[in-house]
Amino acid sequence: MDLGIQGRVAVITGASRGLGREAALALAVEGCKVAICARGEEKLRQTVEELETQGTEAIGVVADVTQESDLEHFYSQTVAAFGKVDIIVNNAGGGAGAPNLTEVNIDDLKLAFERNLWPALRLTKLVLPGMRERRWGRIINISSIYGREYGGGIGYMMAKAAMIAMTKHLGIQLAGENVLANSIAPGSISHAGGNWERFQQNQPPEVVQEFIRRNLPVGRFGWPEPVGAMVAFLASERADLVTATAITVDGGQSRSLI
Repeated sequence: MDLGIQGRVAVITGASRGLGREAALALAVEGCKVAICARGEEKLRQTVEELETQGTEAIGVVADVTQESDLEHFYSQTVAAFGKVDIIVNNAGGGAGAPNLTEVNIDDLKLAFERNLWPALRLTKLVLPGMRERRWGRIINISSIYGREYGGGIGYMMAKAAMIAMTKHLGIQLAGENVLANSIAPGSISHAGGNWERFQQNQPPEVVQEFIRRNLPVGRFGWPEPVGAMVAFLASERADLVTATAITVDGGQSRSLI
């Protein structure tokens, strides 16, 4: 299926590994020019080289998304290289602080929002004027099933739920301008260097197997490729009636009916 995004320009945060890397690769395969950012220079360079093997143009910018100036630099470098931004994938994020409200402090909650929500909002506000002017844009926010239902630490859950709410609002607001906004809610996805890989390495085998038995109907942890494929679809011309929604990619892990 031709997704119709050959030559489009995509930016992806936190894209040197894991879900961000897979999203970048999926878009590169479809012929997008790709700009990625991450904090680690060496891994970032390796991922750019990997993207270039797909025959696309790619750049990598070292950036800490919690720093507004770094996001502005990432955006300006992308425009300098490719002239515009058509697709944005807000992927960077992470947990912070104690898991329970009775134990967490306010600074930890602020940090959870600084890692997960504010960077997505800031970068979206940078790219949005150009999307609206050209009447074409795709905003894809990587949330979590724990933004849709109970699970994870309190700060992470609150921030990811707020990301889904932000995406819903944007999608409805911009639908008439052909700027579509959706969120993807992955389940427990294992990838190199990720939290679920560490969980499997650090916990006794019986603990890991019990977690799988209780939570993962497919009988194993998830993997990044289906998330990347969903990103590519939502970025495409084929998804032009899909906006303001949260799509789970979790192998049946979540329990919510909506």
